[in-house]
Amino acid sequence: MPLQVVSHPDYDAEFPADHRFPMGKYRALRVALERRGLFGNGSLHQPQPATAELLSRAHEIAYVEQVIGCAVPHAIEREIGFAVGERVARRARLASAGTLLAAELALEYGIACNTAGGSHHARRSRGAGFCTFNDVAVAALALRAAGRASRILVVDLDVHQGDGTAAILGGEPDIVTFSMHAERNFPVRKVPSSLDIGLPDETGDDAYLGRLHDILPELLESSRPELVFYNAGVDPHRDDRLGRLALSDDGLRQRDETVISFFRDRDVPVCGVIGGGYSKDVTELAERHAILFETAARWC
Repeated sequence: MPLQVVSHPDYDAEFPADHRFPMGKYRALRVALERRGLFGNGSLHQPQPATAELLSRAHEIAYVEQVIGCAVPHAIEREIGFAVGERVARRARLASAGTLLAAELALEYGIACNTAGGSHHARRSRGAGFCTFNDVAVAALALRAAGRASRILVVDLDVHQGDGTAAILGGEPDIVTFSMHAERNFPVRKVPSSLDIGLPDETGDDAYLGRLHDILPELLESSRPELVFYNAGVDPHRDDRLGRLALSDDGLRQRDETVISFFRDRDVPVCGVIGGGYSKDVTELAERHAILFETAARWC
């Protein structure tokens, strides 16, 4: 059975090539996955833009309406890192709906991945850190409301701490959030997750994978999840512009294999999202993001 993949051409909001956020990676990732034959046999799914009602499960309706109406205050746009025009608003709505669709597919098939998502800095009343809407929080709360999953675990391995996800989902019964990140990286003011591991600069493959391997049984015991959201950001890579860790390509591959195999061996569905990655070479960056999909496909 092929891997269920959620994607949309408009995940790419077509920023200039020299923009600090490498928007072109979304288009390059689609090319990389097509080349690997992962977009076939009816396994490619395309979301529709999330409605204001869906987004307001995780965000204040006033902020949702600002984004949809392309009227986000300049101060919040500065926190996000780019202006919120029509293409950015559409992209944010599609990515949120895409993560929800991928989660629904994961519950049906055991594993599924979105070629966007992982916007973990967005909070209830504003976006931040290149994140407009918090897609994982939107999806988690929507699934809870629909009775599709009550016990949910978020495993966030982006190099930056998942402060927005922790802020939105903190206090939600039966939702456990975990973030393992570079301690000295953005954000300066962290919001405590259910469990956080802050790593020192230049942490490499062996130390990183050892900490991850040790913590997974504890996460399983504390959450007993019916669904895992896995943020597989590739910014822990040693060559990432905005990371402070030192993982290799093989380290990223072993990381993804460790997480996915741990939960799939125990029949826990996994929804993968791509998270951050900020190398200037978008083709090289897309190849790193493709590791998640290659790894997930082996568990179909």
